[in-house]
Amino acid sequence: MTGSVIDAEDIVQDAMAKAVLSLRQPAIIHNIEGWIFRIAHNAAMDFLRQRTRQHKTFANEDFPALADEIDTIQQRQLAAAGLRTFMRLSAAERSAVVLMDVLGYSLEEIGGITESSIPAVKAALHRGRQRLRTITLEPDDRAPPTLSVAETRRLSAYVDRFNARDFDSIRNMLAEDVRVELVGRTRLRGAEAGRYFGNYERVSDWYLRLGVVEERVAVIVTNHAKPDGPPSYFILLDWRLEQVAGIRDFRHVGYITESADILFLDASDGPRTPL
Repeated sequence: MTGSVIDAEDIVQDAMAKAVLSLRQPAIIHNIEGWIFRIAHNAAMDFLRQRTRQHKTFANEDFPALADEIDTIQQRQLAAAGLRTFMRLSAAERSAVVLMDVLGYSLEEIGGITESSIPAVKAALHRGRQRLRTITLEPDDRAPPTLSVAETRRLSAYVDRFNARDFDSIRNMLAEDVRVELVGRTRLRGAEAGRYFGNYERVSDWYLRLGVVEERVAVIVTNHAKPDGPPSYFILLDWRLEQVAGIRDFRHVGYITESADILFLDASDGPRTPL
């Protein structure tokens, strides 16, 4: 729905927190999975409205029955479409295709989650499938991202020192008010950040490489035993001049790498290994 695994993880965390708070209230929930998906869907829609400043809703007109049948192969092709591709659909089309072709919900269940009529869901599903079929035939002519000289220098310094386990030098790169978020676990600030690096000192299952996640410069983490292997997770750094002002570490939500647009970068040659 958001076109970004990074934004999506924020929404998932927010949705689960809302669900836990709601469960404290006495109520009977007949379909807890659908109920949670409704919370997540509403959170995603709120995020999209805030990001675009446009209020997009499902239309409730009485559309003709356009629930086109698709075979298993077509459904798999639609479900395998990348996040960037889904973002070219409207929010209504995206909701219908994701909920049915990716998650396997029925028209009635989708109507309940999105609070839309069955005809509106059918129409959105039809338009979304048709649009995806067209988009997937178009060539991907995006230019590969590259690092600037400044980005390469400071990110390489961070990665090299981290891989050398020179955490004292890493700490010297931090701003005094640095914010650290271990996504899904904890948040630290300032002097508390020392605990974060202390935890990394005690484990050896990581190896850091330069990369890009969703066109954003990032640190890609692979397994130390196989540094050229697939990404385990990634870390985002925010810089204030030459100091690290923010760290978002996705170690404990590594599942999001399955859908992330990740590119390994060679510091000297630019893009190297697309995934």
